[in-house]
Amino acid sequence: MTASSPSLLQRLKNLSLVAQILIGLIAGIALALFAPQVAKDTAFIGKVFVSALKAVAPILVFVLVMASIANHKHGQETHIRPILFLYLLGTFAAAVVAVVASMAFPSHLVLSTENVSVTAPGGIGDVLQSLLLSVVDNPVKALIEANFIGILAWAIGMGVAIRHAGDTTREVLGDLSNGVTLIVRVVIRFAPLGIFGLVASTLATSGFGALIGYAHLLAVLLGCMLFVALVMNPLIVFWKLRRNPYPLTLKCLRESGITAFFTRSSAANIPVNLELSKRLGLHEDTYSVSIPLGATINMAGAAITITVLTLAAVHTLGIAVDIPTAILLSVVAAICACGASGVAGGSLLLIPLACSLFGIPSEIAMQVVAVGFIIGVLQDSAETALNSSTDVLFTAAACLGEEAKAQRTA
Repeated sequence: MTASSPSLLQRLKNLSLVAQILIGLIAGIALALFAPQVAKDTAFIGKVFVSALKAVAPILVFVLVMASIANHKHGQETHIRPILFLYLLGTFAAAVVAVVASMAFPSHLVLSTENVSVTAPGGIGDVLQSLLLSVVDNPVKALIEANFIGILAWAIGMGVAIRHAGDTTREVLGDLSNGVTLIVRVVIRFAPLGIFGLVASTLATSGFGALIGYAHLLAVLLGCMLFVALVMNPLIVFWKLRRNPYPLTLKCLRESGITAFFTRSSAANIPVNLELSKRLGLHEDTYSVSIPLGATINMAGAAITITVLTLAAVHTLGIAVDIPTAILLSVVAAICACGASGVAGGSLLLIPLACSLFGIPSEIAMQVVAVGFIIGVLQDSAETALNSSTDVLFTAAACLGEEAKAQRTA
């Protein structure tokens, strides 16, 4: 008697997570096209998935970073410094790309006098003050409000303190970390269903009609992000590894960038990146710190968004600006953007700060923010995909590069 062929559900279950996500993506597009009213009702599925990711991310980061530092053995090598260098280098490279593209293909906006009620920082001092307050925030409040800067600060502090505790305490902390990680894996398994709901409801509700009027601006933004993802980042990885960077680059884009594109939140994608780092065989003590850190400070996509939109306002108003000033502006704004990271559209709130450096009044700058929200369906999704996938890419490049260097000197 021959065994019966596996059912369709069993076949889908046996597929890789990426393949399942692609099926959910295609199904969501099809539902939005052929049954838009039904597709709008799937928004709840997407919201549940994103909410679940956002719910587990703060406690995961807190427990994982604390356990990693507490159980770190003296003399054990980590690669945080080279990763931080790659984060800064990648952000600066993205800023240069955005400046060159904005100068070569200047965008012009139709700025109206309509007021937009969005709260934005008033200056660099305000941003830095906000960052410092986030670091010393109440730990319970930081967990509730997903303040990842405060969470990281408390996790590092607690981890260092618990390193001097007994072996049993550190073992319990390690078991707690494993338990939280298991919950995260369960949540990630629902990614195909969540992305199906996100895609179907977004296309059915927003569509792409509002984007047509800003096609040139979108082309510059998305072109910069694609260039950084497929040319600039691979060049940086090649410089670090001295080998073909595209297998690693494309894997990170495929397995991290896709989910980040649809969740539109670097914070929500932290569990996905941690799982990918584990599958890549990276050093856990390194990626458990570098991934949540990258979600707050690795802002190549934000550098592009802030630079392109700010220079679009500059060109519209006929303000003269030299390239060094533009590059300096974008780097400063991108570094400050860590204060608004982890949430959809966070980088847009830094545009008034960037515009103020050119003497553009806040009334006009807020109109540029409004334009950013109009094109945010694609802009913020692509920005988050670039930011989040680069977190894993640079972490992997630094770990593999340092390991290869150690083998050569051994």
